[in-house]
Amino acid sequence: MYVIELAMKLSPLPLSVQRKKLEDALSLYKEVRSCMEREQPRLLELTCEQVEDKKVSVRVSELLAVQIYEKTAAIGGTKRPGFSFDS
Repeated sequence: MYVIELAMKLSPLPLSVQRKKLEDALSLYKEVRSCMEREQPRLLELTCEQVEDKKVSVRVSELLAVQIYEKTAAIGGTKRPGFSFDS
């Protein structure tokens, strides 16, 4: 499972959706990034493959960052997103 996480202006908590396949996750990541570059469309609706009825709509102008990482079954549940000094 792959998590696509969005950082929003003035919000300490990110929004996230999940994709089962890496190709689908990368496609969504690229779509969100493209929307951020163009600031079009004004609203972006995302759905989640893990939680069937989960939908979120965000105003593209309020997005600060997007990241993608793999969710694992290991203790802790996910690989740490971003950069880490842990080995």
